[in-house]
Amino acid sequence: MTSSPEISLDSLVLHATDNGVSWITLNRPEAMNAVTWDQRERVISLLADASADPAVRAVVLTATGKGFCAGADLRGAPSGGERVPGDVARTIRLGAQRLIAAVLDCEKPVIAAVNGTAAGIGAHLAFACDLVIAAEQARFIEVFVRRGLVPDGGGAYLLPRLVGPQRAKELMFFGDALPAADAERLGLVNRVVAADELEKTARAWAERLATGPTRAIAMTKQLVNAALESDRATAFAAEAAAQEINMTTADANEGVASFVERRTPSYEGR
Repeated sequence: MTSSPEISLDSLVLHATDNGVSWITLNRPEAMNAVTWDQRERVISLLADASADPAVRAVVLTATGKGFCAGADLRGAPSGGERVPGDVARTIRLGAQRLIAAVLDCEKPVIAAVNGTAAGIGAHLAFACDLVIAAEQARFIEVFVRRGLVPDGGGAYLLPRLVGPQRAKELMFFGDALPAADAERLGLVNRVVAADELEKTARAWAERLATGPTRAIAMTKQLVNAALESDRATAFAAEAAAQEINMTTADANEGVASFVERRTPSYEGR
């Protein structure tokens, strides 16, 4: 008896929620976790669910096997017949760019636990996350130039903001593999750990975030992301408005009360 497509998809993108952390795991190790159309849609949906679920207070995005994500696997994408001008741009807007936007717009902090090679859209998927932990053997590859392609999936937006235009161009013009240690040195990775410490470290970071003031962290994420393309007046106004809104939350009241009462705060994510 064959399994249903839904069950099959569930096995290709594993999901579990534990201690307030949503774990999203790409599970096509035989394909170095090249992401299919269906997998992409499931990841986008799970990130949206994490935003809306008050029981979820952090997200970890990781993968099985030797690869984090080898890029896009377009097999299985809906077929529209003969390609006409505009189809490619539409595919990118509705596909790779939606995936990256889903990470950037998730209202919970997202940690990438990069277990192996992250290439093309796989690299951009990691760079879009709020924090990146990489195993020592992980590599990041701007593979597009090797195929004669322009970087997509937000690469030309993300990389210059993370490492500056000169480094971004070097990575994108040459397409060389960037080892995890070098990625950490450039600021693309927060921490490099031994392979057998990757899950443990990601879990510790995520569970620490999951006990924090979730709404304040969400607004901090929005402020930092927006500040990269805002002038000072706009950024200052957004900061003041965010703090005004945040002060209405239970966690902000708890934080202030715990300071006055000289005790450890107990945040509920509300």
